[in-house]
Amino acid sequence: MAEVDFNVETIEPVIVHGPDAITQRDLMSPYVWKGPNGHDYRMMVRAVPRMGETGDTGTIWYAKSDDGLTFTATAKPAIAPGPGPEDAGGCEDPTVVQLPDGGYVVYYTGVAADGRHGEMLYAAGPGIEHLKKKGVAMASTPSEGNVKEATVDRTKAGRWRMFYEYAANGASLIGLATGPDVDGPWQHERQPFAPRDGMWDNFHLSTGPLLTTDKNQPVMFYNGATEDARWRIGWIAFDAEYRKVMDRCIEPLIAPPPSPNRMATDIAFAASVVVSGGHTWLYYSRADRALFRATIRRYGG
Repeated sequence: MAEVDFNVETIEPVIVHGPDAITQRDLMSPYVWKGPNGHDYRMMVRAVPRMGETGDTGTIWYAKSDDGLTFTATAKPAIAPGPGPEDAGGCEDPTVVQLPDGGYVVYYTGVAADGRHGEMLYAAGPGIEHLKKKGVAMASTPSEGNVKEATVDRTKAGRWRMFYEYAANGASLIGLATGPDVDGPWQHERQPFAPRDGMWDNFHLSTGPLLTTDKNQPVMFYNGATEDARWRIGWIAFDAEYRKVMDRCIEPLIAPPPSPNRMATDIAFAASVVVSGGHTWLYYSRADRALFRATIRRYGG
């Protein structure tokens, strides 16, 4: 397989209109996909209380757009905390899977009422505005805590792969599970890749979206950080069944602009990829508060 590389051509802010319950909060985790007619765009996004405010750790909203940059949200959240205890503290990190019959499965992180313990949950339904919570998608284990941040794909061979973030020894890391269908049951596999000593991703890793236009060499835009949680976006290429790493970036693809305040939130975090009209758009959040769309170009592969 040929070497792969990417560059960023443009970065644009993503605007969200809607009720105060979303527009007066910070926004992150923008999961964007094409609408059913292929000419408009849909998004699920996490809305969180602004710095210094209290409340849940997030509500998940559904929004629509004609151009993939300006979205209008519905009148109420698509997924909100409660009434069960598993997500009474908040709902985070939506990942949307469209089913062949037109239905949807949405993986999300449910935070318990204590605001600390998280678990990967899922909801499903015939449409985003008709989702029903289904419970735990993948439980944490003694060695892999706070499982969350699903990235899901069906390989050429027909098996499903789920990448996920988990906590171990004070770090965020990426795990991999396999399953026969989109909702599992999931079997934990080996760690697909690890932090790299002396690099920008030397301590923390978190899942990001997959670019699967070439099913023989899918690419994940993953999130990596140093121990002090300075997150950047990089990429890693796999073989068709995600068994082997074929290539990996040296430098991050996207980093936040430099801040004069060393204590400022220093985070760029990838959430979704959309291929439209010959463009590849990478949606991400910056500083856990604002949304952006990067137009990227692939070389090689």
